[in-house]
Amino acid sequence: MNLNTVGRSLGVFLLATGTGHFIFPKSLDAIVPHFLPGSARTWTYLSGVAELLIAFGLLLPLSMKIGGTSIRLIAAYAAFALFLAVYPANIKMAIDWRNRAFMSQLIAYARLPLQFGLFYWAWSIIKALKR
Repeated sequence: MNLNTVGRSLGVFLLATGTGHFIFPKSLDAIVPHFLPGSARTWTYLSGVAELLIAFGLLLPLSMKIGGTSIRLIAAYAAFALFLAVYPANIKMAIDWRNRAFMSQLIAYARLPLQFGLFYWAWSIIKALKR
């Protein structure tokens, strides 16, 4: 794999999902865990901003560094941390949607293992960039 392309696909993915936080915030507000302080909309927007910032970091050239460390590597670590941080929202969605129609339940439950795919995606980028 060409090192220059490592992380770019995740960057594009996060551009799309981050943008979705601002286009469709209401649906994401509903899965914000209640234990978080403040309004759900604030958390929806904050996570959207985080996704967009990480996306931009993953799309920057490898030559761009902070303190000798590639910004893309920093962004990959941030993506992994973000995916961990938002996992409770997926759990909340699965619990809240347990009495909905089968297809809705399937979507909610499928998000739980799919999140592990995102963990793996970010971690594989980290490993590739550290080589």
